[in-house]
Amino acid sequence: MRLGLAANRLHHHGKDAALFRWLRACEPGIRELGLGLHAVGRTYDAIARAGQLSGYPGLKRYPYGREGGLMKLVAEVVGLEGAERTLDGAIYLIDPVDPSSIFPEAIALKRQCVIHGKPFISTVASARDWVEMERIHAGLAPDPGADDLHALETQTVALIAHDAMKPQMLAFAAEHFEVLSRFAQRVGTGTTGLRLNELAWSRGWPHERPWVQRYESGPMGGDAQIADRVLEKRCQRAIFFEDPHVARQHEADIQLLERAVTTVTDSAVCITSPIVAARWARVVRQRGQQRGR
Repeated sequence: MRLGLAANRLHHHGKDAALFRWLRACEPGIRELGLGLHAVGRTYDAIARAGQLSGYPGLKRYPYGREGGLMKLVAEVVGLEGAERTLDGAIYLIDPVDPSSIFPEAIALKRQCVIHGKPFISTVASARDWVEMERIHAGLAPDPGADDLHALETQTVALIAHDAMKPQMLAFAAEHFEVLSRFAQRVGTGTTGLRLNELAWSRGWPHERPWVQRYESGPMGGDAQIADRVLEKRCQRAIFFEDPHVARQHEADIQLLERAVTTVTDSAVCITSPIVAARWARVVRQRGQQRGR
C-alpha cells in the first residue's frame, strides 16, 4: 500500500511538530505494514533531518511543491501507468492558515481522493486512526497506544452527507448501527439527522430520544455549528460524505468545518469516503472483540 505524504510548514517545523508526533506514535506500525510513503520534498527533507524512518525503504522522495511534487501526488491518486505509479490515498497534514492549503493542487488532492474512494487524511488523529485500522485488517494485534481513538463511549461523532450522498449515509448507518450506537452522542445536520433518527426509530431506538442531535441544515449554518463543537473538542470524529461533483452555495461553511478539524489536528478524525468509513466500522468491531469490549 502506498500513500502520498505532505505537511504544511507548521507541521514539520520543530521537533514536536505534528508530522513527528504522528511518526513517533506510528513508526512501528508503518514498518509492520511495509507502508509506502511518497513524500513531497520539504516533508521528506524534514523527516530525514529528524532521523525518523531511518533506513526505511518505503519512504520515497518527490519534488518540492513548487516543482510539482503535490501535483504528481494528485495524478498518482487518479492512477498512472503501472501499479508503481498509483497511490492508495494521501496524508496531507494541513495548517488551515497556510495559504498553500488552498492552492489548486492541494484542493485537487482531496477531491480526487474523495472521487476515487481513497483515504484523504488531514489530521494527526486521522493518520493514527488509519494506521491502526490497516494494522487490524492485516491481522496484527491491537496497539494499546490507539485505545484512545476507540473509546467511542466517551466520544461524539458527526454524521453529515450532501444530498446525493444521503442514501449512502443511510446505508452505512443501517449496516453499522451497533457501532455508531456505541458513541456517547451523535450529531448531524438538518435532513441527514432527521433521516438517521427515522432509521434508528425503525430499529427500536426509543422514540422519545433522538438518536442524532440535529443542528441546522448545511446551508443554514449546521456545518458551522458542528465546527464549533469540533474546536471545543466536544466532537472527536466526523464522518462526512461529500459530493465532489456539485458546486455548493454554502461551500464556505463546508470549508469552515474542514478547517476546524485540521485546527485541532491531534483530537479530530475525519472520514470522507464511504469505502473508508465501512472499513473503519469493521475494524471497530474486530478490535473490540480482540480487546474484550
